[in-house]
Amino acid sequence: MAAHRKSAQSLLGGQAVRTAATLALASAATATLFEGSGHADPRPTAAQVRAQVDRLYEEAGAATERYNGAKEKADEARAAFDRLRDEAARRTRRLNDARDALGAVAAAQYRSGGLDPTVRLVLTSDPDQYLARAAFAEKAGHRQAAAIRAVRRELGAIGQLRGESAERLTALRGHEAELRRQKAAVLGRLESARTLLARLTAEERARYEAATAARGASGPPDRTAGTNPADAPAPARADRSSGGARGPVSAPDSRAAQAVSFARAQLGKPYVWGATGPSGYDCSGLTQAAWRAAGVSLPRTTYTQINAGKRVSRSQLAPGDLVFFYSGISHVGLYVGGGQMIHAPRPGAPIRVAPIDEMPFAGATRVG
Repeated sequence: MAAHRKSAQSLLGGQAVRTAATLALASAATATLFEGSGHADPRPTAAQVRAQVDRLYEEAGAATERYNGAKEKADEARAAFDRLRDEAARRTRRLNDARDALGAVAAAQYRSGGLDPTVRLVLTSDPDQYLARAAFAEKAGHRQAAAIRAVRRELGAIGQLRGESAERLTALRGHEAELRRQKAAVLGRLESARTLLARLTAEERARYEAATAARGASGPPDRTAGTNPADAPAPARADRSSGGARGPVSAPDSRAAQAVSFARAQLGKPYVWGATGPSGYDCSGLTQAAWRAAGVSLPRTTYTQINAGKRVSRSQLAPGDLVFFYSGISHVGLYVGGGQMIHAPRPGAPIRVAPIDEMPFAGATRVG
């Protein structure tokens, strides 16, 4: 009986284990199925991709301007540090020359034996000659004392320069760290945009690019319409050099005309973030280069360029004016008349003519 009960228990135990294992596997598979279906990201539509990519490019543009500002500060800090370092090197050379001169005087005194002047007068065979030499030695002593004071001044100045250089170096390293952070922010957003675009089919990608080109040629999409341009049939590709870029420029002055002419010559060149030419530009790099060609120095970033001249209203715009966009003043173009501007839009979109209605208008400045 005991053996029978043991055998039955063993059999039931084995069946129980197998049954429990089967139920556990089935439960795990079911949970996995529901978990996978519950957390699977739905494939975004072309319109959603376009909205996300546009937002990422806007954020990348804002980060680019912050990068430009950090680079400008880093360049200024490096130039100041280099000037201090060069000045310290010049003063160190002067200090060494003065020390060498004092060393030569000290060596001469050592060779003369350093006798007391009264003893020298007693021992000399020519008192008149001695007195003349003594007077010369006294003057030399005064000059030596002055040289020692000069050495002390140089030592103090070099110490101060080294302290200032250390402060500048600390500031430079801080600006360089900020530069790296902003560069990472730009590259991260651009990579996210590329990843999103890669999820589109070739046809959807072509529609997106065509819609972007059409928006640049004819203004922003009609958001009250029933379809999004990203889902609409691809329109004919616009001539990026038209719409105010050809023909004579009616500018307020010759400098504004020169700036517009320079911008026209850059049409078709690529947008390159952080670039100031000549092979590529970002938005503020283009406007800075255009006005530099007209003999006017503009600051580097959009949020400093907007304060580089006289503010003008949208109704007062004239060719050559700088037009700014978005609440953070993160984009700028050069107005060319007729409601059009020349600007460097974003990576993948070359410098072109576009309506100022393309983006949220934030203000305008007249340079000169």
